[in-house]
Amino acid sequence: MRSTVSILHYSDLLCIWAYVSEIRLDELRRTLGPRTTVERRLFSVFGDTATKIGVGWAERGGFEGYASHMREVAAGFSHVSVHPHAWTQVRPTTSLTVHALLKAADGLSAEEPGLLQPVEAYGGRTPLEEFGWQLRLAFFRDGRDISRVEVGLEVAAELGLPIGPLRERLNDGSAWAALSADLSRALSDGVHASPCILLDDRRQVLTGNVSYRVLEANVLGLLDRPGDRASWC
Repeated sequence: MRSTVSILHYSDLLCIWAYVSEIRLDELRRTLGPRTTVERRLFSVFGDTATKIGVGWAERGGFEGYASHMREVAAGFSHVSVHPHAWTQVRPTTSLTVHALLKAADGLSAEEPGLLQPVEAYGGRTPLEEFGWQLRLAFFRDGRDISRVEVGLEVAAELGLPIGPLRERLNDGSAWAALSADLSRALSDGVHASPCILLDDRRQVLTGNVSYRVLEANVLGLLDRPGDRASWC
């Protein structure tokens, strides 16, 4: 029997479905605790929002139409809220800058291992995971343009993260290199949407708005399955 299940999680910080589904990872952590480990990677669906939304949604109202769609999605979930200016007046140009900032924080974990330790005040999230969550909230809930580096650094400062080392990793290119590695791995893993969860050495793929019960059932199925023989079901 397996003692732990590794979850590979790809998402874009500007993706409404990733924002909505974050609570499912929280619940999985609360329910199964150390029986699961989550490796988070970034996949840029919103790398060029002028094209994705401005052009891609042109016949459906452009940014205004997409903002309306996003509000309709969020209205179906009581645990999230969306700022009225998100995508209407506040239009991030890309998710790449904020993704690079998150990879900069990830790169600091070698010198500051506390970034990877669960914190009770964060509901069991690590400081690195909390940083990602607060960046999502900064846009969706608070209507801040997280494609601007200074906004992302403001969020980092609010969490007490070291701004100088984060800025240096952006300036010296190491954060961008780490982000490029995530994007390359996403391509090799066949990821094409956000969020995307891969289980069982990438044999199981859960994409998009997957319910918590479906996620939990897949994880429990792996935990309960003997590791030395295949299951027929």
